[in-house]
Amino acid sequence: MRHLITSLKFHAHYKNARLLGQLLAEHIKESAERPDCIMPVPLHKARYRQRGFNQSIEIARTVARELQLPVDLSSCQRHRNTPHQTSLLAKQRRKNLKNAFSLMKPIQVKHIAIIDDVMTTGSTVDELAALLKKAGASRVDVWACARA
Repeated sequence: MRHLITSLKFHAHYKNARLLGQLLAEHIKESAERPDCIMPVPLHKARYRQRGFNQSIEIARTVARELQLPVDLSSCQRHRNTPHQTSLLAKQRRKNLKNAFSLMKPIQVKHIAIIDDVMTTGSTVDELAALLKKAGASRVDVWACARA
């Protein structure tokens, strides 16, 4: 998993996103209730420009195709360019992500699945889920390819 995710994120090996998405979709088919839509964790525009893509979007595209679900790429954005989380402790991660996301338009669905490549402390998805629930989502699931 470490190799697949690292080479996707830092070497743009898109084939890894397809494989990770297929594996995640297979697991979801057997173990989770289907949401109204999938929302990949947004990257800040500066990080997106630097990397050239959002790995969570690439994974979400495959999951969405396999599960026949819509992907919401326009309702939420990461408006604060937060530093990488890798060297931060759990408390620092929560502080780093506080109010990092904002809504671009109202949420029209009640059940959303957030997709991320790796979940370590859960700070990123906690912050995003709180925003979505505040905006009217009644249920927010988290689908991650790996847990660190």
